[in-house]
Amino acid sequence: MDWVQAACHQEIHLDGGAGNALLQDARGDFSPWAGQAQLVYLDPPFMTGEEFYLRMRVGKSGWETGKDPLLLPAYSDRFSGKAEYLALLRSALENARLLLNETGSLYLHLDSRMSAHARILCDEIFGESNFVNEIIWAYQSGGRSMKRFSRKHDVILFYRKSRKQFFDISAVPLPRSENRSNHMRRCVDENGRSYRTIQSGGKTYTYYDDDPVYPGDVWADVSHLQQKDPQRTGYDTQKPQALLSRIILSSTRPGDLVADLFGGSGTTAIAAAQAGRRYLISDSSPLSLSVTRKRLLETAMTLSAPADCPGAEMEAEFVPGIAFHDVKLRAYTPPKENTDPVSGLDAVDQWSVGFYKDGVFFSQASAARRKHTPDLPELLQLPQLRGTPAILIVDIYGNRSVWRQKEE
Repeated sequence: MDWVQAACHQEIHLDGGAGNALLQDARGDFSPWAGQAQLVYLDPPFMTGEEFYLRMRVGKSGWETGKDPLLLPAYSDRFSGKAEYLALLRSALENARLLLNETGSLYLHLDSRMSAHARILCDEIFGESNFVNEIIWAYQSGGRSMKRFSRKHDVILFYRKSRKQFFDISAVPLPRSENRSNHMRRCVDENGRSYRTIQSGGKTYTYYDDDPVYPGDVWADVSHLQQKDPQRTGYDTQKPQALLSRIILSSTRPGDLVADLFGGSGTTAIAAAQAGRRYLISDSSPLSLSVTRKRLLETAMTLSAPADCPGAEMEAEFVPGIAFHDVKLRAYTPPKENTDPVSGLDAVDQWSVGFYKDGVFFSQASAARRKHTPDLPELLQLPQLRGTPAILIVDIYGNRSVWRQKEE
C-alpha cells in the first residue's frame, strides 16, 4: 500500500467522548468554552529573561540510559519590557474570566518578579472583592545564595469568579504532624479517643488526633520534582502533580472542566484526568503539545492542531486481516531543517494508526517511547472498520504528520 501525506487539523482518541480538549492555539479563541470551566489554572512565563527547553531522549538507548538528550527550544521567557509581558498576562486573565462559570475559581501561578503587578491586574479583571488567597508554595530545591535570603517560593493568586464560588477544603486533608503538637497536653476522652489541648488567651483549645487537618496558605509540604522523579518529562519548569491535585480537588467536583492556558508539560491535564475531571489544555508550543499528547494517550480526548510536515518521509506496510489489519512502521525521515544526526525510527517519538476523513484523524491504536517502553513498537493493529486507513507520526522534534492510504 502506498501512503500520501494528508492535511489534518484534528485527531480524536477513544471517540473523544469525555469532553477533553488539547489545543495548539496561539490566538487564544476560547469562546466555544465560555462559561464552562469550574477552574482555570495559569502558569505563564515568569519574565525571567531566559530560554527554556525540552530534553528529548532519543531511541531505545536514550530512553534506557537518559544519556545525550536533544536540547530542543520549548518556549521563550524573554520580553521587550513589562508592557509586553503584562499584555500577555491581561489577555490570559480575560480568557480565564470568559471560561469560568459563576462558581469557578482562578489560580495564577507566578513568582516574586511579577506577582505584585499580577495582583493589580486580577483586582481589575476579577474585582478586589473576589480575591480569596495569596498562596505561598515554599520549596527547598535549587542552590543557596550568600548575597541575600534565598528565593525559595512561588506565589499562587487565588480568585473567585463570584460569591457563588465552590470550594471544598475537606477534599484535601493533610496528615497530622507530631512535631506541631508535642507541646500540647495529651489526653484521652471517655470514648478512648486521644486528643491534645492548649490554653491561649484564657481559652482551652482541643484537637483530636483523628480529626483531619487542612492546608493553610503556605504550602511547604509539596516538593519540587527531583532530578530522577518518575514524573519528569524533560520539559523545563514542570510542576509536580501533587500541587495541581490539591488545587483541582479543592475547587472542582467530579466531571467539572479544568482549563490550563499555558499547558506546558501537561501536568494539569494528568491531575484532572486522574481525579475524574475533564480538561481543556492549550499551549502555543508544538513540543508542549507533543509531551502532553504522550501523557494523555490512554484518555479520551480531541486534539486540535495542524499536522503539516512538508519534507518528511514515511514507509509502512499494511497487511490485511480478518478482524484487524497489521500496520508495520518501516522507516521515517524528518524534514531536512532538523539537522541533528537522528535517522530512521529513532526519530519517531509516537505513532498511531486509525482512519482519516475530512481532515480529521480518528485514532484506534497508539505507541510511544517512555521509560518503561523505550523500544518503540513497530507494529500496531487497525480494526477492520469502514474508513481510509491512516498513520499519524509525532517525531522527536514535535513535528506531526498524517499519512493516509493513497487512492487508486
